[in-house]
Amino acid sequence: MQDHVSRPTAENHAALQKFGVGQPVRRKEDDTLVRGKGKYTDDCTLPGQAYAWIVRSAHAHGVIKSIGTDAAKKMPGVLGVWTGQDLISAGYTPFTSGVPLKSRDGSPLLQTSRPALATDKVRFVGDPVAFVVAATLAEARDAAEAVVLDIDALPAVTSAEAATKPGAPQLYDHIANNVALDFHSGDTAALDAAFAKAAHIAHLDIVNTRLAVVAMEPRSALAHYDKTTERYTIEVATQGVAGNRTSLAKTMNVSPDKIHLLTHNVGGSFGMKNANYPEYVCILHAAKELGRPVKWTDERSTSFLSDSHGRAQDIHCELALAADGGFLGVRVRGYGNFGAYVTGFAPVVLSLNIAKNIASVYRTPLIEVDIKCVVTNTTLMGAYRGAGRPEANYFMERLIDRAADEMGIDRLTLRKRNFVKSSQIPYAAANGFTYDSGDFPGVFNKAIETADLAGFAKRKRESRKRGKLRGIAVGSYLEITAPPSVELGKITFETDGTVKITTGTLDYGQGHATSYAQVLATHLGVPFDAITLEQGDSDTVHTGNGTGGSRSITASGAAIVGASRLIVEKGKQAAAHVLETSEGDIEFADGRFTIAGTDRGIGVMELAAKLRGSKLPEGVPSSLDVDHTAQPIPSTFPNGCHVAEVEIDPETGVVQIVNYTGVNDFGTVVNPMLVAGQIHGGVAQGIGQALMECVSYDSNGQPITGSLMDYAIPRARDIPSMTIGSHPSPTASNPLGTKGCGEAGCAGGLATIVNAAIDALSDYGVTQLDMPLTPEKIWRAIQEGSKAKSA
Repeated sequence: MQDHVSRPTAENHAALQKFGVGQPVRRKEDDTLVRGKGKYTDDCTLPGQAYAWIVRSAHAHGVIKSIGTDAAKKMPGVLGVWTGQDLISAGYTPFTSGVPLKSRDGSPLLQTSRPALATDKVRFVGDPVAFVVAATLAEARDAAEAVVLDIDALPAVTSAEAATKPGAPQLYDHIANNVALDFHSGDTAALDAAFAKAAHIAHLDIVNTRLAVVAMEPRSALAHYDKTTERYTIEVATQGVAGNRTSLAKTMNVSPDKIHLLTHNVGGSFGMKNANYPEYVCILHAAKELGRPVKWTDERSTSFLSDSHGRAQDIHCELALAADGGFLGVRVRGYGNFGAYVTGFAPVVLSLNIAKNIASVYRTPLIEVDIKCVVTNTTLMGAYRGAGRPEANYFMERLIDRAADEMGIDRLTLRKRNFVKSSQIPYAAANGFTYDSGDFPGVFNKAIETADLAGFAKRKRESRKRGKLRGIAVGSYLEITAPPSVELGKITFETDGTVKITTGTLDYGQGHATSYAQVLATHLGVPFDAITLEQGDSDTVHTGNGTGGSRSITASGAAIVGASRLIVEKGKQAAAHVLETSEGDIEFADGRFTIAGTDRGIGVMELAAKLRGSKLPEGVPSSLDVDHTAQPIPSTFPNGCHVAEVEIDPETGVVQIVNYTGVNDFGTVVNPMLVAGQIHGGVAQGIGQALMECVSYDSNGQPITGSLMDYAIPRARDIPSMTIGSHPSPTASNPLGTKGCGEAGCAGGLATIVNAAIDALSDYGVTQLDMPLTPEKIWRAIQEGSKAKSA
């Protein structure tokens, strides 16, 4: 057996150090994606595939009188035209929300039970009512234009608050005043008592603007049906194949094993693609009826209508303070806009996640959240990067600046007085969670130092000499990541010498192939370059909750660590046989099993290869492969402090972000380069909402921001260079000590950018402006402030 024994090498240890946890390893995915070698859904083709086109309502609200399809069916190349009645006859299940939230009276969330195609009424511009399948895309599109819709238009309502008023158009008979969820959290009597004794109460009315997701890749899907196995296959972009397979199977009214879901590269999602949509039901139905594959790809213009939107709240918030500035309680009241249908995760985004995240890093003894979630004649609402977390932190940081200004307390001092102190950790917060780790004052102080706050006065004088206004803001954030769920950690030693990780989270820009390989290399000692990742096939990814809520590295990382430990246990049994010793004498380190006290051993890769095909005695594992499901990991509490510095041109109202600093606590950082990239992207999306993005409708419910000609998103010139720092306090709640980072840039960016702009405008008496801070809005505020000063 000694012929099979290898000796340790310094190169093995050096490789682990270079590619292990904590190293800024370049992304494995970059060569594929940057060179245009990725495979997206619209790249997929199948022999004989046909093409679908969706017929959508041009009315925001109306009764469907008839849908004429005769002319369309006679068009060249047309293979079929279907309406909602056809799909109802097929027995598909309507789309609902599985969120178990209740209204303040204890009644459950009211469902809208959305059919894949509208049958009785249309409820927003873009509501799908029919679809056409033809041999070519052009033929399908031409035939769709021949479908005749007879719709009696009804009055529409797009504002959530307006929809609750007497006389407002009613979208559903069973949803009185359009309020599908009257969410309440907190002790009203206790809040009332705290506010009664407060020395000061800061008030703010805030519009949390509706956003379009504008993913780089529009949604697309390719469906196929195998009549022999009675099984559907769909290739579609998601954020996790296991969960989406389950929900799609429910909609199609089949068992999950009858759905094979494949996800390839995903060109952006931010929450929007982590749901099933009517178009998928349509093409699955057509594929079965026609006996051939059917493909559908959205266009940018229709994606503004059909993709779920984000944010969309009208909020009145209040912060009660003692005479010394100590926080006594925070109250949030207002409205959340569901859009036309209640589906997916939207109820949590608009309500519960505000209650969970509003406390942030501050000692806030009492919290009350009272939000009416309302159906309106607009595109449906969904998760968008942060999904309630950035907005909750935004509300708190805006309130703190308002309170500091009104009470004459320095903005930084007020924050310092209310931080949860390091000595108070673990801290039982009023949101019901216990912060298990963190040094919030330390993060804050490091951010201030890194941003050179002491030099701001000089920089402001220099800006004034150039005719510019300059402002700065410092804001903290804390997020509670996604709820606990099981996660897959399957490790397979392949015959070609590679090691495959299979897990249920799914990469759509996060760099999972790199960070997960670093975790496995560190804990199992396998070569980094030999590690591959599988996430996109529901036949192999049998478990997992997908990517979202800043959970990936924590959930999949824990699963990989757990799987590694199981492999080591199996490996010790196998190595004892190979090395002809007892299992108790086997040690494992740096990817090698060795006999204690000797240099005799065998590497994990060599051992895996030796076991393959060998005749082994009973009790010796035949392979090192494991199929491990990790138990739920608790939510974590990533936090940080960001500093934004802006210049405003008073002649044009243009805001330029001139300096941006973010110091964050993400616990153990697996790859600093990837983390910095996540922060850059999150801040960029925060800049978009803060300065330019806003979905708008006219009084008839017609969208007036239906393309990138009307809906502004940040360009490279709008994004500043950023200084990203780290002040980690690893958590003990998961084996890696990680906390998640994917949504933090939004949470840190929104408030600091807006507060910095308002600080720059303070000489004009400006204390509140709603996002987006467009040049016109800024310019008008300056003009009004100038008139007030001269009056």
